[in-house]
Amino acid sequence: MPLTNTQHDAIMRICNARAQNARRIQEQREAEVYAEIPELAALDEERASLALQKARAAVGLGGGEDIDLAAALSRIASRRTRLLQMHGYTDEWLEPPYTCPICRDTGYVGREKCRCFLQLESEMLYTQAHLEDMRREAGFSAFSLAYYPDDQPDPRSGRTPREDAADALHQAEAFVRDFGRDGSGLFIYGNVGVGKTFLSRCIAGELLRMGHSVLYITAYDLFDSLRTYTFEDRRAGRETHDLIFDSDLLIIDDLGTELSNTFVASQLFLIVNERILRQKQTIISTNLSLSEFRDTFSDRTFSRIYGHYALLHMSGPDIRTLK
Repeated sequence: MPLTNTQHDAIMRICNARAQNARRIQEQREAEVYAEIPELAALDEERASLALQKARAAVGLGGGEDIDLAAALSRIASRRTRLLQMHGYTDEWLEPPYTCPICRDTGYVGREKCRCFLQLESEMLYTQAHLEDMRREAGFSAFSLAYYPDDQPDPRSGRTPREDAADALHQAEAFVRDFGRDGSGLFIYGNVGVGKTFLSRCIAGELLRMGHSVLYITAYDLFDSLRTYTFEDRRAGRETHDLIFDSDLLIIDDLGTELSNTFVASQLFLIVNERILRQKQTIISTNLSLSEFRDTFSDRTFSRIYGHYALLHMSGPDIRTLK
């Protein structure tokens, strides 16, 4: 199940609030209609009394032997409908106006999540991923290799930017296809503007549409949140802190742009190591080279990443400038 307990409880609170609002509206309507049609209130009281007798009789407690309860209830229903129609109302007007009539705002149909719950779940996953706008993006189909030159090979690797991008796209698609099978991650590195963030967002969008929980966060915001949680206000930072370690996918974008210190280095190792142990997958994108990353964040962190992440190099011109 992709939702954490906190997320599930938050959705149930929305469902409960909807149900309470529907009942409040029903009570207001009943008060107005009963004031206009006094006979209706008496009918509803009689109907409730007969329904109780019918229930008692059904379990063998007696109380309805002398009358045909079903027929009596049917007659009351007919009289009630005629009264409402005479005053311009329908039977449905006095029913709770549930947001979702399928589950009556409970969120569940039997033991299965109702489609309204699934819709709220999807909205919550996108919002908490900080990727609300991903709903308008087309996933991998929006990733174009046309922006990457195929005639400018790197003198060290001999590979062109298009070859690098095609390989990164292929591994990203495989990452989504095989998602959840192990705790492997992706480490995407290269110069500014070569599509690292966009490829990460494509992966996030695909997994969000599949119902996985994703947290997309810049490195600056990540460590700022951890700093707040650790030194200032645990309550305020609890939700983000839990998502950092519990979300199905964590995406740390632009690692290396934040101020590096011992706290940042130790927290990054903790996140990387803990998520590997929990079999939770992670994507890290950075403008740093592999050697710069190792020098900035320690051999220990680099070793964990090197052993458990696929390393994807992306190269080429600044695509944002081309666009």
